Amino acid sequence: MEKIVIYQVLPRLFGNRVSDPVPNGSRERNGCGLMRDFTMLALRKIRALGVSHIWFTGLLEHATQTDYSDCGIERDHSAMVKGRAGSPYAVKDYYDIDPDLAANPRRRMAEFEALVDRTHRAGLKIVMDFVPNHVARHYVSDARPEGVRDFGQDDNSAQAFCPQNNFYYIPGQRLACRFDMTGVEKVPYCEMPAKATGNDCFSAQPGRDDWYETVKLNYGIDYCGGGIRHFNPVPDTWHKMLHILLYWAGKGVDAFRCDMAEMVPVEFWSWAIGQVKEKHPGVMFIAEVYNPSLYREYIYRAGFDILYDKVGLYDCLRGVVRMERSASDITQCWQQVDDIRSHMLYFLENHDEQRLASDFFAGSGRKGVAALAVAALMGGNPMMLYFGQELGERGMEREGFSGMDGRTTIFDYWRVPSVQEWFGGGKCCSRHINAEAARLREQYRKILALANAEPFVSGKFYDLMYVNTDNPHLDHQRVFAFMRAAGDERYLVVCNFSDREGDVGVNIPQHALDFLGIDEGSHPARDVLSGRRFTLALSARRQAVVRVGAWSAAVTKF
Repeated sequence: MEKIVIYQVLPRLFGNRVSDPVPNGSRERNGCGLMRDFTMLALRKIRALGVSHIWFTGLLEHATQTDYSDCGIERDHSAMVKGRAGSPYAVKDYYDIDPDLAANPRRRMAEFEALVDRTHRAGLKIVMDFVPNHVARHYVSDARPEGVRDFGQDDNSAQAFCPQNNFYYIPGQRLACRFDMTGVEKVPYCEMPAKATGNDCFSAQPGRDDWYETVKLNYGIDYCGGGIRHFNPVPDTWHKMLHILLYWAGKGVDAFRCDMAEMVPVEFWSWAIGQVKEKHPGVMFIAEVYNPSLYREYIYRAGFDILYDKVGLYDCLRGVVRMERSASDITQCWQQVDDIRSHMLYFLENHDEQRLASDFFAGSGRKGVAALAVAALMGGNPMMLYFGQELGERGMEREGFSGMDGRTTIFDYWRVPSVQEWFGGGKCCSRHINAEAARLREQYRKILALANAEPFVSGKFYDLMYVNTDNPHLDHQRVFAFMRAAGDERYLVVCNFSDREGDVGVNIPQHALDFLGIDEGSHPARDVLSGRRFTLALSARRQAVVRVGAWSAAVTKF
């Protein structure tokens, strides 16, 4: 069994070779990565890191300030686009690939199909965004298959809500955002009647903090009428969305990362996921869900395979790394979802969160190694990396729309400095990166290789923190310890969230020895990460002592 490890990457940024982009720069000035930059070499290097799936973020055609009218794509009004490049989550055509990513925009679908083929030959599975809750303000599909009607094409816009409408309307009112709607255009953006905004803003006057560049899709819930659900007959939006999922699954997409899944009714997911899996049994569904009270409903009723564990382990590990929470809090996090832990997606970074190495988070990539060891080795459940995370990418540049916020922009034509160095004009070689980035990437490779070993994929797990809270030789505020076992292999994992290197004495109860089938006594041992060999004494009557580096982990095999 292989552990699911997802590598999230923005093709727009991955292969961009421009080294001196300017804030708010155009595609022509700042450059843009292409699908063809994911060569067999690049994909195999990503695979060799220990990755099973690659999430190409931003493949779908979305609103942009770049003019592609010569390719038959209608221009977008600049006031309704965030950044020069635009947000990947303001989808403009569900049936098309973003022209930014093609060497020849007129052949963008053929280039995508070639990318699918290369990715699969490299041993990776493809994850694609599915954005079901909202679309770009100006949604026009020029690539929809014959017989498919566009979103809103058959709507009765005189009605605020109709179960068979695709959008929600504010009849008699023109869209009047609480900011200048002219942008760089000569005339303001015009929308009459106004449509409800993507973040459930049912007003004709969305503000800057709203998802003003998007409109909310109607799945049959009358939000302004008490939330009454109108699911019989099946709403038109359901049929349209199912067709889109089947379209991309038919092109070889292996998994869908479903944006803001909890803003779409569970009833739709149950109806759609079942039908997709009936035709494409291997397709996986990943839900961006933030409300823990909904987790089990989205797994058992909706049919999702994987859910984000953001408000649980991510928030906890971020707090521990920043010394705002105790390492012992990790125990409570896994216990709260222990019955569904195999469905929970662990991560330390993604496009919504600040870079671990940024000044807003930890300030250094190496300070995330202990957290990585917890996320990768504590359970066999899936995990995710964000491109550049393994290189200590800091995300501390002022790109344009985003500003300097510790994140890698999703709105601008830009670069990712650490990835750019590693990519090295397509050579994908660690010799191009600095020594610190090379060491960090090697740590990631080792930990992810361990994560795919049987004890960490399907073996037994034993949390040791309950017998170490009063242990003077293990600071439970800064150290987290657990054991894993399968077959003849046994591991003691000690994760150090501090800048102090030294010996840690770990209490191991008799129950742990019995549960994991460990004989008391001295065992030849090796720290798999550092290579250090030593003798590990295991007994319920005295502590096991291991040496752990600062902001690191000791993964002791015995």
